[in-house]
Amino acid sequence: MKVSLNKKILSKNEECALQNRALFASHKTLCINVISSPGSGKTTLLSRTIRDLQGQVRIGVIEGDIRTDTDARKIRETGAPAVQIETQGACHLSAEQVTRALGSMATAELDVLFVENVGNLVCPSAFDLGEQARVVVLSLPEGDDKPIKYPGTFAKADVLLINKMDLKEHVDFDLERVIEHVRTLHKDIAIFQVSARTGLGMDAWYAWLKEKRAL
Repeated sequence: MKVSLNKKILSKNEECALQNRALFASHKTLCINVISSPGSGKTTLLSRTIRDLQGQVRIGVIEGDIRTDTDARKIRETGAPAVQIETQGACHLSAEQVTRALGSMATAELDVLFVENVGNLVCPSAFDLGEQARVVVLSLPEGDDKPIKYPGTFAKADVLLINKMDLKEHVDFDLERVIEHVRTLHKDIAIFQVSARTGLGMDAWYAWLKEKRAL
């Protein structure tokens, strides 16, 4: 009997994901896997979320990047705990990497743990990290063809945050086309039009986050 290397990797990942999910459940911590292309504004969006919900929701972040702890340092500037994972070239985070990072995170003291995945719309969608929800961030400057090019990522998401709406008048982006196509991939996905820079639409995102946390 032959087992492909890919199956072995995914099998090991699923084992760690189950362990992570059990840990989050025992601590009543909501874990959210955040996926996007590079430059979509994930870190800015998370930083604003942390600042705006300070005193209401206790938030921590695990940051995934190929190199540097730049984003983790930005998160720590908000006062929230952050752990950096450097993948050393890998295009996604694995559940095992998250498991190791959790050793440096007081999960029991958090209401929400965001895992900011490596900037990529392909590989991260194939790896379960043990999260209870997935969020995809799509920014207007990236173009409106991303759901068509990367349908698997959008089909598996619970939330789509369309970021940088403050640039709507300055870029060629067919908003209706994006929403229509994403709905064909996942009819129940929650879609929020936001600007992490100006705060536009963020209250609706916060309301979803609080409701999900309560559940």
